[in-house]
Amino acid sequence: MARYTGPLTKKSRRLGVDLIGEDKAYERRPYPPGQHGRGRQKESEYRLQLHEKQKARYTYGVLEKQFRRYYEEANRRQGRTGDVLLQLLESRLDNVVYRSGLARTRRHARQLVVHGHFTVNGRKVNVPSYQVALHDVIDVRDKSRETTPFIIARETQGDRPVPAWLEVIPNAMRILVHQLPSRQQIDTPVQEQLIVEFYSK
Repeated sequence: MARYTGPLTKKSRRLGVDLIGEDKAYERRPYPPGQHGRGRQKESEYRLQLHEKQKARYTYGVLEKQFRRYYEEANRRQGRTGDVLLQLLESRLDNVVYRSGLARTRRHARQLVVHGHFTVNGRKVNVPSYQVALHDVIDVRDKSRETTPFIIARETQGDRPVPAWLEVIPNAMRILVHQLPSRQQIDTPVQEQLIVEFYSK
């Protein structure tokens, strides 16, 4: 299961956005890495489009080939391609676990999913890219509930707001998907129209 495992702070500085969330190293140096990081950046239409694509890719932890498939799927579906693309990315199981507050970061959520701690509608799922659907019920498996990550998750529940399209029941370690997210409910700082322009050339 391929994924980017390099330093995300470096990518955050390159793209000018905190990809991790509360990244202290990025906050200290919010300019591009390298000896020319504070110099003037040459802006071009292609560069802006590429940066938006890379922001989305690294935010959701998706490699280029997989991201391209998400774009092609979004392009086939009804609705604005950019909005559908973000909805597909936001509906990944690892992202839903992160949004619910059961994991500190998306990387942490991915690890929890891969290690088989979750069931979806009663069936064990260990694929981070699994697409959750309307009315899905996601549970932490019984034997996982008293492990350290989930004890911490119960204690810190409420520290981060849960989006309106999800409901979390902390005592039951359960996530309910009430609806699929609309663009207004997705706070990922990307300009999806630039991503569409990048791929539609």
